[in-house]
Amino acid sequence: MAEKTTPDFVAIDSLRPGTQNLNLVVKVLDVKEVVNKKRPDGSAVKIAECNVGDASGTIMFTARNKQVDLMKVENTVTIRNGKIDMFKGTMRLAVDKWGLIQEAGAADWEVKVDNNLSLVEYELVAVTDR
Repeated sequence: MAEKTTPDFVAIDSLRPGTQNLNLVVKVLDVKEVVNKKRPDGSAVKIAECNVGDASGTIMFTARNKQVDLMKVENTVTIRNGKIDMFKGTMRLAVDKWGLIQEAGAADWEVKVDNNLSLVEYELVAVTDR
């Protein structure tokens, strides 16, 4: 049986397109609900775009369904097994069904708001062998 190891936490400024298995502690700066619909079966679909940050920078986090309830302004949350999704050429942090979001204790650091990684636009370039 494999031994349990402590997770490695990363800073926001180290995130790159396509990375996954990310563990972060972030503070919620802003929450904007973008989808709140009822399905024909009665269940609800909620999606919110949240600006989250740490001492190294900020990034947009896409919260879905029950995750939206945890994402309140000024809350500090722990993100486990997060991943970077690309949306219109920009990075978005997300947590799928294999990840976890939990409330964390109060943060003792200031968020660096002038380094927003979601404002950096990436372009997919095809590489051809010559």
